[in-house]
Amino acid sequence: MDVPKIFESEYRFCLILWEHEPVNSTELVKLCKTKLGWSKATTYTVIKRLSERGVVKNEDATVTSLVSKKDVQEAELDELVNKTFEGSISAFINTFSRRQDLSQDEIMELRRMIDTFGDE
Repeated sequence: MDVPKIFESEYRFCLILWEHEPVNSTELVKLCKTKLGWSKATTYTVIKRLSERGVVKNEDATVTSLVSKKDVQEAELDELVNKTFEGSISAFINTFSRRQDLSQDEIMELRRMIDTFGDE
């Protein structure tokens, strides 16, 4: 399944939705006002835009997601690796690990994940 592109402000909206779904649209407006500082009109515009792209569904004033957080994160990561690292996961990990201070536990977890990658 192709995951529709979700832009930064839309992603922040989706984080709220994923945490509270299914959620009444009026309640979602209140949550977006509190957490994002959005007006009612902005929230309904984003709901409409995401509905048109197949990201959310607004039915009987209840908003639910049609794509999962995991699927969106995976699609974003795929796009980043393909665009910035020419599709090379090893180039991505090499750059990432040089830019981040990884703890010994994180390094061990990465090794474990690599060792078990072919087992799944």
